Amino acid sequence: MTELPPNVSAPGREQLRELADDLHLDLSDEELDDYLELARGSMGVYERLDELQPPSRERRHGSRDPGYRPGPDEDPLNAHLRLCRVEGADDGPLAGYDVGVKDNVAVAGVEMTCASKVLEGYVPSHDAIAVERVLDAGATITSKNNLDEMAVSGSGEMSAFGPVRNPHDPDYLAGGSSGGSAVAIVTGDVDVALGTDQAGSLRLPAAMCGCVGFKPTHGLVPYTGAVQQGHSWDHVGPMAASVEDAARVLEVIAGPDPLDPRCGTAEPDAYTAAADGAAGAEDLTVGVLAEGFGSGHEDPGVEEACEAALDDLADAGATLTEVSAPLHEDGTVVGLGVQVEDAAAMWQSEGVGHFVGGGYDESFRAAFAAARRSRADDFAPTVKNIMLTGAFMRDHHHGRYHARAQNLVRRLAADYADAFETVDVLAMPTTPLTAFELVEELSRVEIVRRSQGKAGRTRNTMPFNMTGHPAISVPCGTAEGLPVGLMFVAPHHEETRLVRAGTALEAVAGYEAAVEEVA
Repeated sequence: MTELPPNVSAPGREQLRELADDLHLDLSDEELDDYLELARGSMGVYERLDELQPPSRERRHGSRDPGYRPGPDEDPLNAHLRLCRVEGADDGPLAGYDVGVKDNVAVAGVEMTCASKVLEGYVPSHDAIAVERVLDAGATITSKNNLDEMAVSGSGEMSAFGPVRNPHDPDYLAGGSSGGSAVAIVTGDVDVALGTDQAGSLRLPAAMCGCVGFKPTHGLVPYTGAVQQGHSWDHVGPMAASVEDAARVLEVIAGPDPLDPRCGTAEPDAYTAAADGAAGAEDLTVGVLAEGFGSGHEDPGVEEACEAALDDLADAGATLTEVSAPLHEDGTVVGLGVQVEDAAAMWQSEGVGHFVGGGYDESFRAAFAAARRSRADDFAPTVKNIMLTGAFMRDHHHGRYHARAQNLVRRLAADYADAFETVDVLAMPTTPLTAFELVEELSRVEIVRRSQGKAGRTRNTMPFNMTGHPAISVPCGTAEGLPVGLMFVAPHHEETRLVRAGTALEAVAGYEAAVEEVA
């Protein structure tokens, strides 16, 4: 029998037989002995890998106070999982800005939980690239913001550390999954924040709380250092009280990163210059997406607020025209067909995944792997549901529907390309719903169904995660006292169009009021 290297465990005979059964291999005893010998002989490769050191990343900005978890007196809306202080460069375009970071985005030396008890105590050793860039630009990070556990859910109630309450009425939720970031902005606790968006996760709470949420073109902002769900639909983006501040942050965090296989070669554009109010709404052609309205499940007043805002834009000189993208109505079906299996596979791959180049976070992989095996029962019902459904669809339907959904993404993108032929941007409600009411007692089934998208909560956001188009949610009024967001969408890498449209909307009727009333 081959002698094993000292630090690498090899399969035993029964382990190998179990693995063979899982792989639908019917091995004879003789075959099993042969493959056991071969497997043990391969362990030297892994022993040598243990001895080799990958390239290291320098940690810049050494002044780091890891902070503490605030209590309800200091944080009554539960927006923050940690109040901390990480100081950036002495000057730069974000000098003087306090920044909140969603707690699934790494800040070196500061605990990152993803709002899950399963990961409690994990401390990243490196900053996410977006975090590194805001620090290089002179910002100070002052909080890690609450979210729905593992960024799964759009309600704002699925954090293991308690729900995030709406700043306009604490009997309602903030929306999710980047709810804590939205609340921190609206209350003035931070100036800007970094969120993530897989199905609307930064645009939905922006709309429900009354701030700006900006999802860039897929791959424009590196996802390196943020906790993944799916390589083709993960996004990091800025949240802010104004379009101009969101544009300023985007200008800082955008640009190539060799560690992120999502990233291309696109460099940041002059987004802040596009926020110049002098441009106004003149010469702006807005395509009102027919399929983005009239879901039949919208809350009263949401579409009326959006239509009134569009009328104001028209009065200010914009040209409005109705356009159509027929598959948009099934965009969430396409999105869920991809996302459920992708996320389940990502978590089963220790939260880091396989099959792509770039950088791999070894410390997070180790922490997630250990936590998943010892504390998986502590995951939220939303996470368990995706793990189970995704594994079932993969194992029993052999990924057929995932492949079909991925292929339909091309058709969805083609529909939007047709719509963009005659307009600068598309417009629609960010979500047909206002914030959910906080309900203390919900069954497990009710919680999961509500988080999944009651009455099409993500019907206008998720499709653009799948196609990678940039989108921005801008406050446009209220419905029954709760904020409403209007969403603009642009062709790939045309973020300047979104900045211009969003700034024009702010100018025509003062839609920053949703922030100002609370702050």
